[in-house]
Amino acid sequence: MDDGRKDAGRARVAVAGASGLIGGALARSLTADGHEVVRLVRRPPRGADEVRWDPEGGRVDTAGLAGCDAVVNLAGAGVGDRRWTDAYKTRIRSSRVHGTTALAEAVASMEQPPRVFLNGSGIGFYGETGDRPVDEGAPAGEGFLPSLCVEWEGAAAPARHAGVRTVFARTGLVVSRRGGAWGRLFPLFRAGLGGRLGDGSQYWSFVSLHDEVAALRHLLDRDDLSGPFNLTAPRPVTNREVTVAMGRVLRRPAPFAVPAPVLRAVLGELAGDVLGSARVLPNRLLESGFRFAFPEIDGAIRAAV
Repeated sequence: MDDGRKDAGRARVAVAGASGLIGGALARSLTADGHEVVRLVRRPPRGADEVRWDPEGGRVDTAGLAGCDAVVNLAGAGVGDRRWTDAYKTRIRSSRVHGTTALAEAVASMEQPPRVFLNGSGIGFYGETGDRPVDEGAPAGEGFLPSLCVEWEGAAAPARHAGVRTVFARTGLVVSRRGGAWGRLFPLFRAGLGGRLGDGSQYWSFVSLHDEVAALRHLLDRDDLSGPFNLTAPRPVTNREVTVAMGRVLRRPAPFAVPAPVLRAVLGELAGDVLGSARVLPNRLLESGFRFAFPEIDGAIRAAV
């Protein structure tokens, strides 16, 4: 990032969710390139590189954000961390919507706001698409995740109305052994226990962790980009193709299949997300000139091993 308020080429970036898979990788990438990362934390700060916030209470130490060129919000309770009880669905929604509202209002209130507010979102926005490809021009789907994403993105309105460039990163399934859905798959396949889920025909719109971070930085750097961007590789694959690729790359058989009724019994409503099909294309990202290092599923898996 090029910065007009600090040394040329060095930026100050605030990151909410820096302890998570994507936020942590983004923070490490920025730091490695000489940028200053300020982490938003819920506890008392332990140094100048931390700023306190209370996402549920709607409070942010805006003084700590002074001089920031960008604010990145990737915070929120994990969608796939546990069974979707009513209480946990409420937590998923509130952690995202309240946190986004708090940060967007804080950004809007600053005398010298950051140049960009980059807010997390997800391809859950589109809901079930079957084998129909969708890009950023498609409307929201129906169900819990689409309604969550609509409300989540809508909560960033204060920043946008204040004239701050606002970007939504609609992230797909991140291929990483360190966390997320794929973090659960790697141990199973390494143990020879991997297999397709349901009939395996559902599309999984994946993205390597490397490309996820590179895309986020691309969106931060480009002052002409705003609105939603799908952070998914250009060729979504079916769950059956994922199963074959995992077995091939890890050199492990993948003979098992988990029937849909079993998944529903174990996962409850979350099974609908696992069995659902989302064939999502990153058209706006590609049109902006971004190039994927790992556009194919085999390469994304190898990069994560």
